Amino acid sequence: MYAPGHLGELTQIVDFALVDAVLDETGTRERRLRLLPSRVVVYFVLALALFEDHSYQGVWGKLVAGLEGLALTRPAVSSLSRARRRIGAAPLRRLFETLAGPVARRGQVGAFYRGLRTVALDGTLLHVPDDAQVTWYYPKRVGETMGFGYPLLRLLVLVECGTRAVLSAAFGSESDGELVYARSLLTSLDRSMLLLADAAFDAAEFLRDIRAGGAQFLVRSSARRVPTPAGHLSDGSYLARIGYGVLPVLIEVRVIEARITVTLADGTIHREQWRLLTSLLDPARHPADELVRLHHERWQAETTYFSIKATMLDGRVLRSRSLQGLDQEVYALLTVYQALIRAARDAAGTRPGLDMDRISFTVLPQTAADQVTTAGNILSTGPADLIGAIGRAALDALLPARRRPRIKARTRKNPTSKYGPNAGRHPATAQAYTFRADITFFEHGLATHPRR
Repeated sequence: MYAPGHLGELTQIVDFALVDAVLDETGTRERRLRLLPSRVVVYFVLALALFEDHSYQGVWGKLVAGLEGLALTRPAVSSLSRARRRIGAAPLRRLFETLAGPVARRGQVGAFYRGLRTVALDGTLLHVPDDAQVTWYYPKRVGETMGFGYPLLRLLVLVECGTRAVLSAAFGSESDGELVYARSLLTSLDRSMLLLADAAFDAAEFLRDIRAGGAQFLVRSSARRVPTPAGHLSDGSYLARIGYGVLPVLIEVRVIEARITVTLADGTIHREQWRLLTSLLDPARHPADELVRLHHERWQAETTYFSIKATMLDGRVLRSRSLQGLDQEVYALLTVYQALIRAARDAAGTRPGLDMDRISFTVLPQTAADQVTTAGNILSTGPADLIGAIGRAALDALLPARRRPRIKARTRKNPTSKYGPNAGRHPATAQAYTFRADITFFEHGLATHPRR
């Protein structure tokens, strides 16, 4: 009865003892031995995240495909649905919280800036089923006469740059703004970290709370903010205080303003104005031009979302049609994603100096899925093998060591996209580009930045 409860080679990361401990902690272990024990159901839910394009019975078939010769149960779809409801979301949430966290060792390429672990924060939206059981909490967007599109779930993750490991996550209705969920992630920050974020996170109260926890920040500022210089610094940046009318005690920040010029391979030139706010006040130790280039690393969060939404989900709507089921499904997605990143980090650790950006995420779930189907490497029978089949596949398909900076082709296919006003402003094909940043001081303030 327990045999179908595995995740192939990823079982060595999400192991039996861990799943059993999570079930005991959340009080969701079965009280009598069933044909579908709770441990098996947890692995089934995780396998759903790995095989998003398969039905319930299709996923069950993957779990038992490599277990020939055993008298295995063949549960009906209704039995699997009831089993999911029985264990609920709590064990999957606890499983994710246990696996979540930074994985980069000190000095890992791309994960640190002058001794600080760089982490990125951003949000995204996932589509959920258009079903009355969920639309009361996840409403559809409403036009002048009717609702349109799928209901949306807002997801925010805190990501370790360089490895794209997820430190923590929060999600819920789109009607709550990103800052609401972001505040719940601040407990995952510590004094060793530098938070990178976009303009949606430049609220004075939010920046104050980051510093209260000991972490540093490098956040893009919106055009609405008009900081008054309290002293200009040698690298072209300046000091200012923010929080007037909001905070009882103003916080001191360093403001970096720059003119950005991006030249595409076809000769097209894009110019923007950037303003960054940072708690790193020493221009000698943290030069402005370095911080401007470092802020680009916040796109590691976007790459994480691409891995989850495009590679794992393949653009699909989440399959669950209840609030508890959606919670369970999202935590399962995040758990499997984090397990894959841990497998990649173990493999990268066998090659000192290897940048994890060279590991293709696409290879990881494909190989992990093959290991589920063959029931391969579920248990380690000898000395610990940090590479394994997943790691070997990743190392055999490394991306080039030196890649040209490229801008992604961007086209608007969704007629309800909020980026409609920017149609035609971005290239239709991926192109190499050069980047130039000129540190300056905008005497007349920052021009309003168009929504991308």
